[in-house]
Amino acid sequence: MSQTIIKTEKAPAPIGPYNQAVKAGNTLFVSGQIAINPKTGQLETGHIEDETHRVMQNLKAILEAAGAGFENVVKTSIFLSDMNNFAAVNAVYGSYFDDEKAPARETVEVSVLPKSVNVEISAVVYLG
Repeated sequence: MSQTIIKTEKAPAPIGPYNQAVKAGNTLFVSGQIAINPKTGQLETGHIEDETHRVMQNLKAILEAAGAGFENVVKTSIFLSDMNNFAAVNAVYGSYFDDEKAPARETVEVSVLPKSVNVEISAVVYLG
């Protein structure tokens, strides 16, 4: 099976040895995104809602670069530095999906995230 690397300047460049996304067959694996503004390279972590919107916009840019959208997402993983932010993150996250076709997911609290952000989200996408 061939693999295709997905890259876009509309999402932050990787901050380590990984790619924004990898397409393998009809499946797209999108790396975890944090609230880095791709235009400035700066973190947007003032309010959890704004931070979550930036994460979702970064995911959207990568999906679009692969010819997909949120309707193609079949699984997400949400990592929170504080589970007390769950309701706020969930409200913003949910606004990007049709409730009838929302993807499978898990949400977990972790002790620390890259660059000490509050939320990171990755996705698995079906492109078939």
